[in-house]
Amino acid sequence: MSDWPPKPQDQQENIQQSSQQPTGQEWKLLEKVLLVSVEEQRRTRRWSIFFKCLTFAYVLILILFMWKGCSTATSEAPITSEHIAVVDIVGTIASDKQSVNSVNTIKSLKKAFENVNSKAVVLNINSPGGSPVQSDEIWQEIQYLKKMYKDKKIYAVIGDTGASGAYYIASAADEIIVNPSSLVGSIGVIMPNYGVTGLMQKLGVEDRTMTAGDNKDILSMTRPVDPEQKAHVQAVLDDVHLHFINAVKEGRGNKLKSNDPAIFSGLFWTGDQAVKLGVADKIGSLQTLKRDLKIDKTVNYTVEYSPLESVLGRMGAVLGEGFATSLTKQVQSEQSNPQLQ
Repeated sequence: MSDWPPKPQDQQENIQQSSQQPTGQEWKLLEKVLLVSVEEQRRTRRWSIFFKCLTFAYVLILILFMWKGCSTATSEAPITSEHIAVVDIVGTIASDKQSVNSVNTIKSLKKAFENVNSKAVVLNINSPGGSPVQSDEIWQEIQYLKKMYKDKKIYAVIGDTGASGAYYIASAADEIIVNPSSLVGSIGVIMPNYGVTGLMQKLGVEDRTMTAGDNKDILSMTRPVDPEQKAHVQAVLDDVHLHFINAVKEGRGNKLKSNDPAIFSGLFWTGDQAVKLGVADKIGSLQTLKRDLKIDKTVNYTVEYSPLESVLGRMGAVLGEGFATSLTKQVQSEQSNPQLQ
């Protein structure tokens, strides 16, 4: 017989059966399925990071090989014909790679002097100066190379500017050639400093700097200048200035036509004025020098800083940091969520 219509007692039993909780075996099965899914997601993330790093490394190596191939073809080719070797002193003189620095400039000068086919060396100068240390190191090396290669002259050709540290370097040359409108000279030393004590008082700012050593806060902007400290700093600047003066006098010798102290006061002159004072030798350019020496070919020996190296280095550092961070987070995640077996 048919069970229709259902009995109220049967309906109540069906409701109770449907509301029963899963058994322990069902929970274990569900737990295993979830753990497998989590582990698969972790594995996918790991492989994704790995393949991204692998792709980047491949592209990086490819770019490096292309760059090395291009640079080798141009800079390492043997120079077998007579030429004038050119070394650039262009831009600020400082120790960082992007500026004119003694390490790269000395490398350039050595290569220029060592090549038997370079009949003269030219310092192509367009610089406002910079570090006295870097300038002096280059000056010293030029003096050494002049003694080692006595039959090879070195010329300084100044363009727009050959001032301060740039003139320091130029003074080591056998001859300084300038344009009539070049700015030349500025034989002096400067150390900028500012005082903001009045401004701090107006703003209600208090300096709480602490030191160990009476002169550790020398030339502090937040307090008046101490007379003894000022005298010490002035003595330091005077000593550096004296090195500059002696280098110019040694380099120029009897070519200086005036004993006027103003030459070493930090003043600068046009090329015409510099020639009259003996600070420079004559008016001209690289082109006029080529005609005078009867050598048409010039070869630039300047060791240049490669922006590509900087970009690739930063990219590698960023990628490495990102990879390390991702890996650390992954490990921490796994440690904080251990797998259940």
